[in-house]
Amino acid sequence: MDTFADRGRVDRAPFVGRNRELDRLDALSRGRHGGAGPAAVDVTGEPGIGKTRLLAEFAVRAGRRGATVLRGRADATTPDTTPFQPFVDAFADLDHRDRATAPDLAGVAELVERGGPVRSVAGALERIAAPGLVLVLDDLHAADPASVALVDHLLRHPPKAPVLLVLARRERQTPPALASVLARADDTGALARLTLAPLTPEDCAGGLGTGLPPGPAREIHAASRGNPLYFRALALTRTGRGQAPGTGPVAALLDELAPLRPAERAAVEAVAVLGDRATPELLAAVTRDGPGAAAGEPGHVTSSCAPGHDTWPCPTGPEAVGQALREPVRRDLVRAGPDDRVLALRHPALAELLLGALDPWRRRELHRRAAAALAGAGAPVTERAPHLVRAATAWDPATAAELAEAAERIAAADPARAADWLGAVLDLLPDAPAHHTTRRELTLRRARALGSAGRVAESRDLLHHLIDGGHGAEEGPEEAELRTSAVLLCAFMERHLGRYPEADALLRRELERTPGPRPDLRTWLVVEWGCRALFAARYPEVRPVVVENLDEARRRRDEAGTAEVLTLAALGEAYEGETGAARAHAAEAAALTDAFTDGRLAGHAESLVRLGWSEVFLERYGTAERHTSRGIAMARRAGRPFALSQLLLCSAYVHLLTGRVGTALDRAEESLAVAGTLGGAELIGFSRAIRATVLLHARPLGDPEAPADAEEAAATVGTAEGWWATQARCMLAHALPLDQDPHRVREVLVRAGGDRNLSRLQPSLRPGYLEVLTGAALASGDLPEAERVARRALAEAEPLGLPVQRGAAHRAWGRVLAARGEPDAAARAFTEAARDSARSGAVLREAQSLLLAAPQLQASGEGPQAAALWRRGRRLAAEGGARMLVDVADRTRPAPPRGDATGGRLAVLTPREREISALVAEGLTNQAMADRLCLSPRTVESHVARVYRKTGVETRAALASLVVRDGTVAGQSLRG
Repeated sequence: MDTFADRGRVDRAPFVGRNRELDRLDALSRGRHGGAGPAAVDVTGEPGIGKTRLLAEFAVRAGRRGATVLRGRADATTPDTTPFQPFVDAFADLDHRDRATAPDLAGVAELVERGGPVRSVAGALERIAAPGLVLVLDDLHAADPASVALVDHLLRHPPKAPVLLVLARRERQTPPALASVLARADDTGALARLTLAPLTPEDCAGGLGTGLPPGPAREIHAASRGNPLYFRALALTRTGRGQAPGTGPVAALLDELAPLRPAERAAVEAVAVLGDRATPELLAAVTRDGPGAAAGEPGHVTSSCAPGHDTWPCPTGPEAVGQALREPVRRDLVRAGPDDRVLALRHPALAELLLGALDPWRRRELHRRAAAALAGAGAPVTERAPHLVRAATAWDPATAAELAEAAERIAAADPARAADWLGAVLDLLPDAPAHHTTRRELTLRRARALGSAGRVAESRDLLHHLIDGGHGAEEGPEEAELRTSAVLLCAFMERHLGRYPEADALLRRELERTPGPRPDLRTWLVVEWGCRALFAARYPEVRPVVVENLDEARRRRDEAGTAEVLTLAALGEAYEGETGAARAHAAEAAALTDAFTDGRLAGHAESLVRLGWSEVFLERYGTAERHTSRGIAMARRAGRPFALSQLLLCSAYVHLLTGRVGTALDRAEESLAVAGTLGGAELIGFSRAIRATVLLHARPLGDPEAPADAEEAAATVGTAEGWWATQARCMLAHALPLDQDPHRVREVLVRAGGDRNLSRLQPSLRPGYLEVLTGAALASGDLPEAERVARRALAEAEPLGLPVQRGAAHRAWGRVLAARGEPDAAARAFTEAARDSARSGAVLREAQSLLLAAPQLQASGEGPQAAALWRRGRRLAAEGGARMLVDVADRTRPAPPRGDATGGRLAVLTPREREISALVAEGLTNQAMADRLCLSPRTVESHVARVYRKTGVETRAALASLVVRDGTVAGQSLRG
């Protein structure tokens, strides 16, 4: 009978993530019933990890199988003189049995209650185990000595009956006597170990966090470290769905503090509030009472340190604190850090739950003392700020100044926290005319921090309020400058949100003000206005103003302003295909930028983004990589997430084109992660599109993930019409398989480009997209349309003077020639495309062009030349990590000429290497070949490695296949 179920003690917490452990317990139980296996199972794990819940589920399952299930729990509050306490608890149900039908069972209960001899209790267990007995003892780390002795006896002399002893305990709280008993049993095989690990994020979110959004579920899992009890407690407290006081997982965790004396609890609270600064000296300062005592001055030694307690003596020094912490350490509530100088609660979430359960006044007092103690110890303001925020209840200029300073210092590393600290200052700042300027300055700083933290819409709304809150015509120069700075930042946020008309209106109004902004701020306004035009694909509208401001910045000898305008002009002209002007602007901007220190450059991160993309469009990949690499390092240090995301994208694109696909994928994925924290549909969509393009080349030919990612990218940008959105759609066309749905490819491109000539697309990239459109026309059987598009690509590529774009046009024309049955001309077009790509270092495009040229040369009867181009193209693809192109190469390998006994690619091998290849095709191992040829295995291994390198294959199976397909005659002659 399942007495545990009868008693109604089944834990109602969800049972998740422990099916494997449950199955193992069930198997051990069945083994004991069959007379085999260990006599006991030792279940260990951190507090809250789910030991009790696992045992409850196992007890129900064992009871349903017909076993008698008894469950007891050791109670740490029971005096040690109470013998067999967990066994008494386990047999308590037996009082409800019919003594006439089960006298032995009742007798066992009475024997245990009387503290009978160990042998007698063990013998009684054997008598009641006929149908199978499962004895579950929870929290055994708190067991009394008699119970430990009985467990020892049962492990050394297992009952000659189907009895399984299931023990659950906390490793750190297990006394030495019990630990040694279990260690001996483990050595003899009488004990099976079962350690519970943390749950996965999926288990917690799916089983414990029902109803939680994915983001909060991930955060709570990280905070709980996969501990289910802490996960449930944090989910309840953080979502405001708490249970009644004294119930639920929070109460279960905090209940362990109940036996502590007031001084001990005060010490635990001090550890919680100090976190990773909980040294004995600081703990003494926080627990000491009296004015100024927390800073190290003498004070009273009594305090009502915890709600519900009378006045009691608190620790007055490090030694007293150590004394107060002995019991919490014994109970594993507090643990020593790695260097034994810093203490911490056993789980970081316990501090949050403990402090959250305190009365507000007590919590504020603890934080006030912690802040004062840290100040007395010389801690930096960033460490004091979290306590200052939680302790402040009224306006205090000194506290406000410290929080503002802390926010400034931490803004680069943690802008969200900086925004919260500034928000706390603004909440306490009196709404009075005397504080008007201070409020506006702090609001601007908070809006900047919010934007960097990805809370862009919130930042934009705050900036709108700030812009509207000025004094109009009465404002002085400082107010006007602050308003202009707010307009600049607000326009940036509007642009990031894809609200280009709103950004344009804000900037125009500020530029047209009378009197206007000072010259340097006007330059920044014009640059932001130009960026808005660039992203809206309307740069020609602002070109005259850009030129005018460039001249003004040069006259003022404003190097930073000049560089800002130059990078804008370079990117704008490169976008429009005016490559001559773009090169001049980019070269001048690079010269200025290279002379800036990193500290100075940190304020111009967006300028470096524009310079990098300008150089990419101008196909100056080496300088683009240099500038983006520097920019990435600088943006990380300075906390410039918007610039970092775009610099990573630019770097990913450069690495892709120059044949470093693995690095490109790493950069693209990091960029997408940063963009995800910032929000903004267009940036996220563009980042996904770049990642999909890289993934297309990194994965095998036909892999579905890249097209699926490209589809998601296009869906993310929705109906937006900015530059990022347009590029995302174009990259979708590039990722879609031409042979499966060419009409869809054409539809996507024509929609993005506005017409069949793609006239809305960026001129400096248009020939490349016209190549894709040519392929779509050919795949759909429309040769005349393909010829028209390819001719247009040639016409548009020529004036650009960009080798990679000219190579794309040549490839488009080569495809048309191949479709018309003109292999000689097609081969020349593809070869020219390869030369153009090599000139700019676009290794991936060079490999693609070579692999297209090889079959055309083969068809023209130029077998050796075709094989040479094919080998180079495949090698470039393989070395660059372009798996897709490697697969293309293997499917388009030129066949060996008929009658050629050397077998195509095998022609480059020496006679001995061809002999080795033939033996590989027969399936011989290196040792077998060495024996047959009278060579050493090392020599054979060297021959095989050289064969791999010369033929371009990577496995024995691939080499065998090559011999069969390309070297049949040679193989026969060698074997004959």
